Order: sequence, then C-alpha cells, then structure tokens
Amino acid sequence: MAYSYSSETVLDWSEEDAKFFLKKEGLSDSALNTLCDVNMVDGKCLLVLNETDFQTEPISKLTLKDRKCLYVFCKLIQRENQHALVELGVSEQHLYSHNKYSKVESDYGADSERISPEVSEDGRPLYPPEKRKALLALMYVVAVTWITAFVMVIVHDRVPDMQRYPPLPDIFLDNVPLIPWAFDMCEVTGTILFTMWLILLVFHKHRFILMRRFFALSGTVFLLRCVTMLITSLSVPGAHLQCQPRFYTTKGDSLFADLARRLSQAFIIWRGAGLSIRGVKTCGDYMFSGHTVALTMLNFFITEYTPRHIYYLHTLSWMLNMFGIFFILAAHEHYSIDVFVAFYITSRLFLYYHTLSNNQALMQRDSMRTKVWFPLFSYFESHVDGIVPNEYELPSEIASNLIDFVKELYLDVCNKILKILRPPSQTQEQPATLDSNRNKRRTIDENSKSSRDVRDNSSSNDIKYRKYHSKDSEPSTTAKHKGEDYPNSLSNEHKEK
Repeated sequence: MAYSYSSETVLDWSEEDAKFFLKKEGLSDSALNTLCDVNMVDGKCLLVLNETDFQTEPISKLTLKDRKCLYVFCKLIQRENQHALVELGVSEQHLYSHNKYSKVESDYGADSERISPEVSEDGRPLYPPEKRKALLALMYVVAVTWITAFVMVIVHDRVPDMQRYPPLPDIFLDNVPLIPWAFDMCEVTGTILFTMWLILLVFHKHRFILMRRFFALSGTVFLLRCVTMLITSLSVPGAHLQCQPRFYTTKGDSLFADLARRLSQAFIIWRGAGLSIRGVKTCGDYMFSGHTVALTMLNFFITEYTPRHIYYLHTLSWMLNMFGIFFILAAHEHYSIDVFVAFYITSRLFLYYHTLSNNQALMQRDSMRTKVWFPLFSYFESHVDGIVPNEYELPSEIASNLIDFVKELYLDVCNKILKILRPPSQTQEQPATLDSNRNKRRTIDENSKSSRDVRDNSSSNDIKYRKYHSKDSEPSTTAKHKGEDYPNSLSNEHKEK
C-alpha cells in the first residue's frame, strides 16, 4: 500500500511517529528499537539521511532487509519533500556523498569527473558571490548590446521599400486598431519592471549570482536576436511607420568614414537603450521583439527570486508583462510572430538554464559535453549548488557589506598602484608586507631554535667534558675563569702531562 508523506507531517514526526511508519514499511522490531528508541530518530532525521549514514553505525549494523526498507522509505519521503529539503538547506550532494571528487558514468560508458561544489560543515550548500564572474557577465552583455546596436543600424538600411512591399497579413494587427500611445506605455511597463528588479537586487543576499544569471541570459538572447534580424528582413508592419534607408556613404568618402557614421548611429541607439521614449527610432529589427525579451526576462527573474507567498507581486509582474506585449501589438510596431517567438525563446531559455543549475546531477552527468554545448553555463554555475534560496538583508547589513567592499577594493587598487610604481629590482627584493612579516617571523623562530640547539649542544658537551675530565684529573680553574672552552683546556693539560 502506498502512502503520501507531505513536508508538513514528516517534519513534525516524533520518534513514536517515525517508529509507526517504519513498522508499516516492514522493519523488524530490533531495527525499530535501534533507530527510534536508542538513537531517537524522528521525521526530520529520516528526511536528511544520506549515503554516509547508511555506511556507518548504527544503520550499518542492521540486517540487509532492514537497511533496504529504510533506504527505500527515505528516498520516498525525500522525493515527495524536495521543497522542505531546500528550506532546511540540505543540498543534493549532502544526500548522496560528501566526497568532493567522484566519478559518474555517462550514457556512452565514458567516465567524467564530477567536482561537487563545497558545502559547509553542517551540510548546507555555500553560495560564493564570485564578483569576478558577475563582472565578466556584465562585460558580456555590454558587448552584446553594442553588437545589437550596430546590427540594428545595418538592418535599418536594408528595410524593404514600403511601396513595393506592404505589411504582411497578420491576424492580430488586421483586427486591432492602431493605438498611437501604446508603444510608449509598453516602455513605461518595462521601466516599472526594471525598477522592481533593481529593488530586488539591492536587498537579495545572493545579488551577484542573480546579476550574473541575468546578464548571461539577456546577452545570449540578444545575441541570437542579432542573427535573426540580419538573415531575414521583414516588411514594415504598419503604414504609419516612416522607414527609409539611410545612406552614409557620399561621393569621395572612404570606407572608414562610412563605418564611423554607422558607429556613431549605433552609439545613439546604445545610449538610448533602444527606447522610443529616449528618442531612438529604428526600423527593420522585427524578428524577434527586443521589448518582449526585456519584459519577459524581467518578469521571470522577479517571480523566481521572490518568495512564493507574495502572490500580489507575482500577479503584478505577470500583468505588466502581458500588458506590455499587448501594447507592442496595439502600436503595430511588431508582427505577432515577432512577439510570440521572443516570449517563447526567452521563457524556454530561462527555464532550461535554471533547470540545469538547480539540478547538479543533470549538469555533471557529462562535464565535457556540458562545457562544449553550454560554455557560459558550465563556467558561471560551476560553484553554485542547487536552488539559490531567497534570502534578504537588512539595510544595516547592506551598508556594512558595502563599506567592507569599498575597503577591500581600495586596498586592492593601492597594492596594484604600488606594484606599478615600484621599480622592478625593488619589486623583486621587497615582497609584500604580509609575506615579509611572515618571513621575518619564520627567520626569528629558526634563529631562536638554532640558538636553543647550540645551547643544548654546549651544555651536553659541558657534561661530557666534565665526566671525561673527572676520570683523569680536575679541570683547570684558570681556564674556567678566562672563559676558555673545555676542549682547549683538556688539550693543554694533556700537553703539560
């Protein structure tokens, strides 16, 4: 008979409740006595049992049948209570192994090395901010936006003639009248979503992980958009749009001058973020909609990294996303297929990325294939273990962390400036202050140790010479008063004899 064990009941199990359900699973009385009576195993303890626990006492002393029944029961309640495990801070690696390095056999029989992320002493996963990776992701998305702006300049000059190529048939555009102010309202909804996202980043504890993921996903989607815009030029979707190619090359101008004009126009688009409310007017960038990408990406990140019980915030985010898409179509700025493809690609890429990052077993099954097919993902998520918890910081903690970050950045900049200004010979002779202090302490310790050894050797030699001289004759008092060493005094006395 199958039972359903929810997190609300399993976490509240006492030793007697655990004993009752384990008995139903077929464990013997001796095993129940060992687990529940002697070791006081309750529901929470059953929920976090891992492979290491089964290999050590007292579970390793149970019979094979009892161990198998207990193992199956633990896997059952762990599968049905994944959310409770995340709230307890128990990672997937904690349930299976504590080894940092392990081997996993892939589907093709090849062994691939799994490097599990580090965990704390209590088994909780660690989420290092990795600010350098966040900076690289920012540089990546900035470079992609520059490429996008330049491609938008190119496709604007390749837009089909509106007289020869009228708008294509579209179910939505043909049945919805034009609303002139709709496109501005779309950008207003995007601004509201972006403000919500910035506030979330300020208070979220793992803000650098969130920024890294946002930059990586946004850059990848917009890079794909550059390809789709360039390979096919669709006709202008609305007759109200006045789109004419711009001719940059005039008679006598060089190719460099033409490129400079295009880059200047691309900078205007990049500076205005492609927004019409900031004076940017473009044509030809239809497949697929960049505004829909931005709205959908912001919506998914806001709903993913806020608590599940804040339903009003999630509802507001989805409403802004849907209304923004409606305003794009109502303004006749894009075809319906542009908006649909943009929403589908953005949402699928977001879900695929987070599915892999939240399940380390899927990502690490074949590390080489992951690095080949998902290079950005395998690099950015190499030290993230499971689902990133939605933890937030108080303003005082944020201020303290900001002060520490500024101090650390200031010290790093000062050290780099000193290394640059210091001559090469002086740089080689004078290491860092910390290393020099360590070397000085090490030298002092070695000298003190050697001096102690010398004193010990001299004292032992003193005893030896005293014993040796006591057998032959009394030591010379003159030598003692003069501070001469005992070997010389002994040699002088032997000469006199």
